[in-house]
Amino acid sequence: MTNARVALATCSQLPDLDKDDVPLIAALGARGVTAEPAVWDDPAVDWQAYDLVLVRSTWDYSPRHDEFVAWARSLPKVANSAAVIEWNTDKRYLRDLEAAGVPVIPTIWLDPARHLSKRAVHTRMPAFGDFVVKPVVSAGAQNTGRYQPVSAQSRGKAIAHATRLLDDGRWVMIQPYVTSVDTTGETCLVFVDGELTHAVRKNALLTGPAEDSGELYAQEEMAAFEATPAQIEVARRALDVARQATGAELTYARVDLVSGEDDLLMVIELELTEPSLWMKYGTGVEDRLADAVVRLLG
Repeated sequence: MTNARVALATCSQLPDLDKDDVPLIAALGARGVTAEPAVWDDPAVDWQAYDLVLVRSTWDYSPRHDEFVAWARSLPKVANSAAVIEWNTDKRYLRDLEAAGVPVIPTIWLDPARHLSKRAVHTRMPAFGDFVVKPVVSAGAQNTGRYQPVSAQSRGKAIAHATRLLDDGRWVMIQPYVTSVDTTGETCLVFVDGELTHAVRKNALLTGPAEDSGELYAQEEMAAFEATPAQIEVARRALDVARQATGAELTYARVDLVSGEDDLLMVIELELTEPSLWMKYGTGVEDRLADAVVRLLG
């Protein structure tokens, strides 16, 4: 693969990559591949000069979703594929998982084209238990809030949050807040070329209403974790659905799971576009990803 060039796509806030991805440059270099960061919306970048674009920390795309998908489709070769990116950057992919029998968090979907009144939005909010409101296109817990139905003030904020998103022409999803996240967090399983490399446990992020912190993503706390056979089985089922829906293989993937009532495992996110892979919590993950890139180039 001597002289092959790979762009590691990132965003303008992280022009030198997220620190978790930096080891990829050396790992690819050891395989004769020149890898360098490139900001996805930088008009000065000549994407045609690269043999492959590997999407990494493009975490500012959600306000410009259509532009981001069009960019991915314009690339000569991108991983994961543009078809995967288009499918996965809209959380309505959860419908495909549910239809295939993969357990997901029950979700209420609000369509902006229906022009729902505030009262109509109110009637769709859960009557019991904390719940979450978020747009179907988001990253890093942006525009995501947790609310309490028994508090009139909190419920009012939830209605205002959902209405604001709908008025902006954005689909909205409402989900029950899974309380086990507060005690055991989320379990995140990382796959490279279809093989599990490692897993981590991630702490709870949502404590209240959606707020614009000005940050690119919410800060997370992780720890290495050994996934159970049951978790691995659910994750693999979710990835199978993704492959069938997009007709593409997955160079990298992350499946985030939570436990509901009676310890039922559910998919909360299927991250196939620009997930943090937290490679430092696994062994040789950057080498396995570099090998996967070399296979794509070959």
